[in-house]
Amino acid sequence: MANPVDPETGTPLHRDVRPLTLTYKGQSITVAMPGWYGDKPDEGIFEPEDMKTSDRALNRLKARTEGLLEPEDIKRIRRKLGLTQEAAGELIGGGPRAFQKYETGDLLPSRAISSALVLLDHDPKALTVLEARQPKTPVRPHEAAPHL
Repeated sequence: MANPVDPETGTPLHRDVRPLTLTYKGQSITVAMPGWYGDKPDEGIFEPEDMKTSDRALNRLKARTEGLLEPEDIKRIRRKLGLTQEAAGELIGGGPRAFQKYETGDLLPSRAISSALVLLDHDPKALTVLEARQPKTPVRPHEAAPHL
């Protein structure tokens, strides 16, 4: 954003980082929020990259409030299980890109995903149960055995 101005006063804005407090179900978290700010301490203009800061903080706050795993716990458990992000998404759920989003805080894990990870953290050998339930890759027609 080049030379932004306050839409109400026309005064120039400058790049800064200011504290922003988010509240969810009576719980609060304060983050260092980057953005374009002027003289008003509680007002700013935010670019998409700036918004990731508040979105991720809100997801963290929701996870804490709802009893879900936070990004670093998800990453720790996945690594403990020896899984790539893609493999974890396929085995535990959410799809191949889900764990990348859980671990950055861009996506809040469901209660089911969080619960499965807590159980797997407690008993990593249970991963073999999930692996055994994975669908077998179907044989492609050109790979099928010839009829005799």
